[in-house]
Amino acid sequence: MSQIFAERFKSARVLNGMSLQDLADRLDNKITRQALHKYEKGEVIPDSKMVSLLSKALHVRPDFFFRDTVVELGEIEFRKLKKLPAKEEYRIIEGVKDILSRYLELEEILSIKNAFTNPVKHTATINSVEDIEQAAAEVRKAWKLGAAPIANCIELLEDNHIKVVEIAAGDSYDGMQTWVNKTIPVIAINKGKIKSPDRKRFTVLHELAHLVLPLANLADSVKEKYCHQFAAAMLLPKEVLIEELGKSRTKVMIPELGALKKQYGISMQAVVMRAKDLNILSDLYCKQFFFMVKQMGWKVNEPIEYIGEEQSGRFEQLLFRALAEELISMSKAAALSNQSLAEFRTKSLLIS
Repeated sequence: MSQIFAERFKSARVLNGMSLQDLADRLDNKITRQALHKYEKGEVIPDSKMVSLLSKALHVRPDFFFRDTVVELGEIEFRKLKKLPAKEEYRIIEGVKDILSRYLELEEILSIKNAFTNPVKHTATINSVEDIEQAAAEVRKAWKLGAAPIANCIELLEDNHIKVVEIAAGDSYDGMQTWVNKTIPVIAINKGKIKSPDRKRFTVLHELAHLVLPLANLADSVKEKYCHQFAAAMLLPKEVLIEELGKSRTKVMIPELGALKKQYGISMQAVVMRAKDLNILSDLYCKQFFFMVKQMGWKVNEPIEYIGEEQSGRFEQLLFRALAEELISMSKAAALSNQSLAEFRTKSLLIS
C-alpha cells in the first residue's frame, strides 16, 4: 500500500508541474518538504486528514492515491520532441497514465478485454508511396471502411481497441503514441493546439501510422513523411481522389478542394499534397499553391471549414453501463470520471 501511495502521490505532483517545495508552499507549510519527500519514497503513509489536504492541493480525489491499476508506458516518440521541455514531457506522461488507469480499471470492472490486432503486421518494410497506399488499403479493408468517408476517426480507433487521449500541453507538442502494458496501443494528442476536427483526424491517423507501420530503421524525416502520407491515404483513398480530380490536372479550384474537405474531413493543403504524391498535380503547382496559402494566411485557418465530430463517447458509455448494471456505486463512478460526487450527480441528471 505504501508503494502504491508513493507512486500515485508523485504522479499527482508531476501532473501539476510542482516540486516538493512548491507543494509545501501550496499547503502553507503545514508539512515540510522533507516530510513530503518521505511520502514520495514510500517511507510514510499520511493520515486521512493529510490525504484530504493533499488531494485538494493537487486537484485529485482522495482515492486517486490508492488506485492500483497498473499502467506502464512503453517507449514514447513525441513529434517535435526536441522542443519539449523535460518537465512538460513528464507532466504529459503522467496525465496520460492517470486517464488510462481510470479507463483500464473501468474495463476490468466490466470484464472487457483489449484485443488489438495490427492489420498490417505482415508488412515487412515501407519504402515508397506505393507501400503506404497498400498499407492504408489493408487497414481500411480490415476495418470494413470501403472507400467511404470516415465519420469519426477517434471513435474508429477506439472501436478497434486503440485508446485515444486528449491532453492540454504547450505548442511544442502535437501528438504521441506508445504501448500500455506492452499490449494496448494508445495515442495522445494536444487538445490545446489541435482544435479543428480535420487536424484532429489527420493527427490521430498520423500517430496510428507510427503504431502499425514498420518504420523503426528509417530516418525521422522519412518516418514523418510516410506517416503524413498514410494519414492522407486513410482519409482520402487513391481511387476516390482520382475519381474526383481525374488522373492529371494542371490546377485545381479552391471550391473543389473545399468540397473534398467537407466530405472527407481532410484539409485542402493535405488534398493538394496527396494529389502531388499521386502525380495528379505537379511539384511546381504544389509550390505555387503553398506560396498562396502562406500569403493568404490559410496555413492554420483555411477559408472552408470541415464540420465534424471528433471525439469518442466510449468511456462515458462504459461508465454509465457499469453504473446501470450496479457494478459500481455513484461515488466510484465519480472517481473514475475524476469528478466530485456532486459534479457527477449533476452531470448524470443532465444526461439521463
